[in-house]
Amino acid sequence: MKLVGCQHIRVRDDQANIGFPVFIMYPAADAHGPYEIGPFSVTAGLNAPAGQGPYPVVVISHGSGGHRLAYLTLAQALAEAGYVVLCPEHFGNNTDDNFLEGKTRNLELRPRHITLCLNGLADNGILAGRVQTDNAALLGHSMGGYTGLAVAGGRPWSITGRPVPVTPDERIKALVLMAPATDFYMPEGSLAEVTVPILVYHAEHDTLTPFNNVERILDQVPDNGKVTVHRVENAGHLSFLSPFPAALVTPDFMPAQDPEGFDRVAFHQRLTGEVVAFLDGVFE
Repeated sequence: MKLVGCQHIRVRDDQANIGFPVFIMYPAADAHGPYEIGPFSVTAGLNAPAGQGPYPVVVISHGSGGHRLAYLTLAQALAEAGYVVLCPEHFGNNTDDNFLEGKTRNLELRPRHITLCLNGLADNGILAGRVQTDNAALLGHSMGGYTGLAVAGGRPWSITGRPVPVTPDERIKALVLMAPATDFYMPEGSLAEVTVPILVYHAEHDTLTPFNNVERILDQVPDNGKVTVHRVENAGHLSFLSPFPAALVTPDFMPAQDPEGFDRVAFHQRLTGEVVAFLDGVFE
């Protein structure tokens, strides 16, 4: 197993006078082992020195009402494969504080905070000089898919039919979208400037973001030959969350529930391999 480090940082948005936490995993030079973080465990050394690099970056954007630790299986695999992985917790749209859900303000903040995460790498005491700051990908689930399309050049619209002011980030060279929320890109031409390679997944039993959300991407991007689509049989909308510890897999904890017969652990073993292979092809 390749050595991995991790760190906790906080990113400031001076324009909005707010901050948000980010969990980072990265290739390390030494010091790895089990690290307990909440109910989860990763194999990483806290604040371990980084490897030589420079490494490309992956930002993981969680869904609405989600959490920065919800995709640790992917974060671990990507760090072991040679990526610096940033897992921000979106302000006002997370498990602990979701007051911006459904608000235009959330549509504005999410893409900007991805850019701020990337900007902060230049001053990161552990990672500075070890990161390919101009080579980044975004992996987004649900509203994280909205976020990825916005930073990759999409022009979103609010639920009231007004354009949302977002600034694309040219450092984003690829997208991995899982059950993406694309209702904000319904007007024709909304995705006309999204030209990066896209790997997109949709779940067979997803009632929140059905397949027409993926079709909207295929219909609107300039070159749908750059879009690879995977249908995940028997999966639900929440099946893209990392497997939870056994103690949390109870009938009253919805994030851990899948359609009957779906094996989330086996799926994530496949998912991590596919995502790493896709990104390796982009950043080779």
